[in-house]
Amino acid sequence: MSRTGWQYYLARGISKLICQFSYERIITWGRKLGPLGEKILHKQRERGIRHIMQGLSCTQKEAETIIAAVFANLGQSLLEILYTPQLCKENIHTFVTLEHEERLQQALDKNKGVIVLTAHFGNWEWMGAALSLYGYPTTTIVKNQPNDQLTRLLNEHRRMMGLEVFERGGNAMIIAARALRRKKILGFLADQDGGEDGVPDEFLGKFASSPKGPAQFYCKFGSPIVPIFAIHDEQHHHRVLIGKEIAYEPTGDTTKDIAEVTRLLTAETARLIQTYPAEWLWFQHRWRTQQASMHTES
Repeated sequence: MSRTGWQYYLARGISKLICQFSYERIITWGRKLGPLGEKILHKQRERGIRHIMQGLSCTQKEAETIIAAVFANLGQSLLEILYTPQLCKENIHTFVTLEHEERLQQALDKNKGVIVLTAHFGNWEWMGAALSLYGYPTTTIVKNQPNDQLTRLLNEHRRMMGLEVFERGGNAMIIAARALRRKKILGFLADQDGGEDGVPDEFLGKFASSPKGPAQFYCKFGSPIVPIFAIHDEQHHHRVLIGKEIAYEPTGDTTKDIAEVTRLLTAETARLIQTYPAEWLWFQHRWRTQQASMHTES
């Protein structure tokens, strides 16, 4: 066992314990973690408040109310991730409902695979699990967590739910391309900073660099892009919103097409965040890249 291997076994043990309780109790306990999370993650809370005020043009009091809801949702998601082994094909509809499934099916019927635009929004882990358990051939590109034992547990749960997991780096992009060729769903968390190689754009009222991975796959394979985001309902259960396919007519100029599609996706993500602000992780370093450090793309 590695020096940190005990962390994986501890987390798996806690998961087994949590799975002994009812889902309603998990929701209650998870949401009570919110105020604790706000105290522990004080810097993230303050950063989130600044971002909310900037992105929504709201008062500090309004931003504080939103960030409290963000942490309550995050606490619930944390316990739900540990509760994941309780999900299965027979009961998934009691935990997560899919809205407008016909949109996803219509995109799959084009036989080019489907690129899913999503974000760190709601319980994104259960969103992917739900798509798989509802019978959709789902794959995902994931970023390793700083703690490799957490990554190990997350990927174990993802595969348990039937998800095909590709880790960023190495030949992952080649394997992901093969997934689209096999007419599968390929999910992208596309709400993080795109770095110096991203596409310059405005995001929630401020200059940002947006990742262009989904647009690159779109331009290369012609796979339809469908926005899919998870939100909480009034009982704190989950709804997965399947949006309309992103409409874009390629010009033949690949560089321009990648930039324009990326901007469409960025705008769609911003729209969902503005509609459901308590669902997004506002304390991300989304605006890290400065305009002066980027190459301009038209």
